Amino acid sequence: MRTLCLPGRPGTPLMRLLVIEDNRNMVANLFDYFEARGHTLDAAPDGVTGLHLATTQHYDALILDWMMPRMDGPEVLRRLREQHQSELPVIMLTARDELPDKIAGFRAGADDYLTKPFALPELEVRIEALLARAHGRRRGKLLQVADLRLDLATLEATRAGQVLHLYPACRKLLEVLMQASPAAVTRQRLEQSLWGDDPPDGDMLRSHIYELRRSVDGPFAQKLIHTLPRLGYRLAQLDAADAPGAGDCSDV
Repeated sequence: MRTLCLPGRPGTPLMRLLVIEDNRNMVANLFDYFEARGHTLDAAPDGVTGLHLATTQHYDALILDWMMPRMDGPEVLRRLREQHQSELPVIMLTARDELPDKIAGFRAGADDYLTKPFALPELEVRIEALLARAHGRRRGKLLQVADLRLDLATLEATRAGQVLHLYPACRKLLEVLMQASPAAVTRQRLEQSLWGDDPPDGDMLRSHIYELRRSVDGPFAQKLIHTLPRLGYRLAQLDAADAPGAGDCSDV
């Protein structure tokens, strides 16, 4: 796996992309092109490794090859969509240009389909279009866990009808935790959501989690934010017997 981050073009939102492709020359070309525009990329040489990265790390979009060792692109997509319920925007790259192949790719869960050979600027524009559509779907979406709600359109968070006043960093952490609920979220993923690949010195994440707990759990008997030692955190409504360290403010 390779991760790089360079300054981006002024006014251009930076993207974090996952490339699942076994052709080293293709991967090198993608890295050279997108690095020069300031984006961050990870690469996986096979479907199994790629699926693991796609489901344990945060990415804005996935560039997925069709034919790969260990697990092909359509199977990666099916597992991503069906088993992991992921809405990650995916563009599939393949030399297959027949209509049945394209239909199979879309039915597996691809958002877009680009046949090889292709121009890198076209790939970039297609990814930007995918992200714009994904952002549009995100508007108006309401996240809810128990009596806790987060409106992604207004960015208003409430619990039991009470408005929660959150700093932007805490609101972002809340969004990530609620989207993953009831699953756990690792410290690495939470730090990535706030600072990308350049987290600040010191344990700033712990401070933000403390502030988030004060707002979300402080006034309420039922605690929703739970520490999982040596792993991370999860946000869920758990029975007392199922919540080890429920309400625990210790670090992980």
